[in-house]
Amino acid sequence: MRYFGGIEGGATHSHLVICDESGESVGTASGLGTNHWGIGIPTCARRIADMVERCKDEAKIPKDTPLTSLGLSLSGCEQEATNRELEQELRSTYPKLAESYAVSSDTMGSMFTASSIGGMVLISGTGSNCLLRNPDGSTANCGGWGHFLGDEGSAWYISYRAIKLVFDDMDNLEKSPQPIEKTWALIREHFSIETRYDMLPHCYAKFDKPFFANLCKKLAQNAEAGDKLALSLFHEAGVLLARMIKSLLPKVHRDLVKSGDLSVVCVGSVWSSWNLLQEAFIKEISKMHIDYNLKLVRITKSSAYGACYLGADSAKFDLPRNYADNFTVLHIHPGGSPPKNGLPIKACDC
Repeated sequence: MRYFGGIEGGATHSHLVICDESGESVGTASGLGTNHWGIGIPTCARRIADMVERCKDEAKIPKDTPLTSLGLSLSGCEQEATNRELEQELRSTYPKLAESYAVSSDTMGSMFTASSIGGMVLISGTGSNCLLRNPDGSTANCGGWGHFLGDEGSAWYISYRAIKLVFDDMDNLEKSPQPIEKTWALIREHFSIETRYDMLPHCYAKFDKPFFANLCKKLAQNAEAGDKLALSLFHEAGVLLARMIKSLLPKVHRDLVKSGDLSVVCVGSVWSSWNLLQEAFIKEISKMHIDYNLKLVRITKSSAYGACYLGADSAKFDLPRNYADNFTVLHIHPGGSPPKNGLPIKACDC
């Protein structure tokens, strides 16, 4: 019996699944973060090995039996040189861990959990990022630059925009078109502050991006209750997320959309507020003509499965998989909508 592993790795936590030859899970494990930029490659490799060994115990796989393949879909694994370095560390330090490796970024795991040929991933969680992968392996991206240079449409960005609008209004620099009172009360409550000066430590010495971004959840509640400023923030986010998709459509290969659909895997907590994003998102997407349908989906399984599939493919093993069980459809935007602005966007012939 051969076994195939896959790891979904983030900066704070990671998940592993091991599948048998039938594609069924025989064991899972969780562990600490595996972004090597934060912890170093040796520590990253050690955490990976620890998860695999614990999962082997659960699945009653002998410790000296290496996995046929191990797919690693990890935050921070965007550069080929460091990906090879991580693989070499695993091979030299843990020679019985796996026979082959496939190392890629965390976006790839999400994408291949939903599709065998590629597609698009649009992340809107704490931060944001959009990645396209064509069947020939070529990729293109929009965003992913962090909160200093990007993160548009993310939970951090929505939170930041709320604070900025309130501060600008109170400074009389630029008056908010909507009342700020409910949003200012929410900011004070979330950060446990009384004055705007109390906010400064949270922006500098005590800056905590995930905590900052968590304000977005409370803003969503305000928006659901009808607060106009909160609603406008999610409207803006919907526009920005649509623009990230639009930026990559000219690089979509025809082979990717032969079925008539382009799958866009929507990852991250902000997509839980799709009802607040939807109207603005659709309005922005509808400004261009697209020959194929945009199928927005949300994965229902860990992207460790996508990493597992990538590993099996790299090992030239046709691991059975049923993609329809791995995602739900969030929205389908039909192709052929008449253009309202600009020229038609079509799949490239390359």
